[in-house]
Amino acid sequence: MASSMIHICVAKEVNKFLKRNDKEILIGTIAPDISKLVNETKKGSHFLDNNDDIPNMDRFLEKYKNNLNDDFVMGYYIHLYTDFLWFKYFIPNFIKGDYVYTLDGDKVILTDDEKTEYIYNDYTNLNIRLIDEYNLDLSMFYEEHPIFKNIIKEIPMDKIHIIIDKAGLIIKNTKEKKSYIFDLEIINNFIEFAVNDILIKLEKV
Repeated sequence: MASSMIHICVAKEVNKFLKRNDKEILIGTIAPDISKLVNETKKGSHFLDNNDDIPNMDRFLEKYKNNLNDDFVMGYYIHLYTDFLWFKYFIPNFIKGDYVYTLDGDKVILTDDEKTEYIYNDYTNLNIRLIDEYNLDLSMFYEEHPIFKNIIKEIPMDKIHIIIDKAGLIIKNTKEKKSYIFDLEIINNFIEFAVNDILIKLEKV
């Protein structure tokens, strides 16, 4: 999945056009990842079919289309659609079967654990640069959060503080390391692509 910081950047850029409540949209856009923090699978929270990593957006909209006027639900939608684009169109350019293409142009065979290590190392490296690049105000992770309506039934809304605290911890511990697969330009291109596609889809929805 795209990192929390990538999700936040996409949601922030989308909200420049929507002009909704920034805090509620940004918290909504990290909310689906609470599943792994409460020992649940992503299948329910991310509307996955079988073992697929690509969210079923039709299924989400069938259930929650009429709730997209709620800022938290809009943030949740932005997260799922970002993951849809990430797994369907972006990741296949870098990871194919048991090997990855590195920034150096090398084709490297890796185990699943090694691929995860490469990706999350790059996330850690990029976080601090994305904060600066998108001028992110992350005070929401250290303030009292709003009370949200209990609309999304696929996650425990009474535990939403857990994902907020986790995101704050990730940001606090961020530091630059060597990048293996993604650099800032690659991620910026994905964010721009995601923002444009999400806005087009929202017009249709």
